[in-house]
Amino acid sequence: MHRYTETTDLLARRLADLCLDRLAMSAPLDHSLTPGELRALAGETVTPGGIGHEEAARLWEDVLAPACLSTDHPRYLSFIPGAPTKAAAAFDMLVGASSVYGGSWLEGSGAVYAEQQALRWIADLAGLPPRAGGVFVQGGTTGNLSALVAARADALRRRADRGLTRPARWAVVVTDETHSSVKHSLETVMDVEVVRVPGDERGRLTGAAIRSWLAAATPEERDGVFAVVATAGSTNLGVVDDLAGIADAAHEQDWWLHVDGAYGGAGLAAPSVRALYAGVERADSFIVDPHKWLFAPYDSCALLYRDPAVARAAHTQHADYLDPVTAQDSGAEGEWNPSDYAVQLTRRARGLPFWFSLAVHGTDAYAEAVERTLTVARAGRRIIEEADHVRLLVEPDLSVLVFERVGWNDRDYAAWSDRLLDDGFAFVTPTRHRGRPCTRFAIVNPETTPDDLRRIVDSMR
Repeated sequence: MHRYTETTDLLARRLADLCLDRLAMSAPLDHSLTPGELRALAGETVTPGGIGHEEAARLWEDVLAPACLSTDHPRYLSFIPGAPTKAAAAFDMLVGASSVYGGSWLEGSGAVYAEQQALRWIADLAGLPPRAGGVFVQGGTTGNLSALVAARADALRRRADRGLTRPARWAVVVTDETHSSVKHSLETVMDVEVVRVPGDERGRLTGAAIRSWLAAATPEERDGVFAVVATAGSTNLGVVDDLAGIADAAHEQDWWLHVDGAYGGAGLAAPSVRALYAGVERADSFIVDPHKWLFAPYDSCALLYRDPAVARAAHTQHADYLDPVTAQDSGAEGEWNPSDYAVQLTRRARGLPFWFSLAVHGTDAYAEAVERTLTVARAGRRIIEEADHVRLLVEPDLSVLVFERVGWNDRDYAAWSDRLLDDGFAFVTPTRHRGRPCTRFAIVNPETTPDDLRRIVDSMR
């Protein structure tokens, strides 16, 4: 299995052809199949003797791949889609074939150097200081968790320096539109209390709302808070919190400010909306997922810290066999051990496809592509406002449009969504806003057009 033989060569060329064909084609929307349908079509694929590379490749091409929706289809507008550049997707093939370990400078200095170049561009977009740094992790869930673990460790250290013990209960301030992964990480993984501060009329967390909570909270409740999570582009509504006001409140209380820009952080690259992010430069930690609106393949989240030394103190793992790695002074003279900055040790160099595409196309092309999706979103807003059968529900900040079909209930939305997918036309799912059923467009693909949006809105008549 591990030697390159004539059979291996045939297999590699077969798979290379499939990769090239997929890169060259217009993304098919495809469809989902039931477990019963897949059993009937694919049968048992893992057997004692193997089924051979031709049959395995045929099963993938003819049965399994078409049963996976293509998130890079221009009318895949649910959740947060992905739209990797061809350069990023192609380089991902090379990363997979190269067996690069991306956890330490000792083992992957070239890969780590390249990833750090990409992280520096993001840090500069956010206005973070020159010392800022971090790591690419699996996704926003891991990025948020890692940042908050570092925040708690820092709070414990600072309390100890002042002669204080840990509080009866640690807590973090969020709001209703804070991503579910943040709340899950806090409550289930970290056993931290979630303080839900109400958002404004658009669901934004504000500095004023935090101060209102502080005025009503008991001393014990206030004492346990060590961080606040602000959102730079909420997943469901696409709005940006009052980052400057939240930063003021966090500074006054000596809290860690974490900014979750998993989806919306990419808007920092677009001059037309950059003003929405005022205050992000004061974050202690910040994430953005290049696999969302920065055109990288799954799975890649950029996690950045204002002071990486704090994160390194929280996350560096120690063991005898790791001495050759941890003996290095990570961060000194440009050397960097990515595994020191998140809740992970083993990692693939998941930032490389993003770096390669940035290097190939240049950052101006990225700014232009993000602006293009914003232009389409603004056109989509006009389409919704000019139609008499739909109604915009939330004033948009970025590229998410939340709207309702007048008079529809949950069953109507579900039937319409199923019909669009069954027809192979679009993937648009229902959601809810303030308890009301509705739907949304999440536009992150530069290939999506206003006509795509118009045809979907017309399908609701």
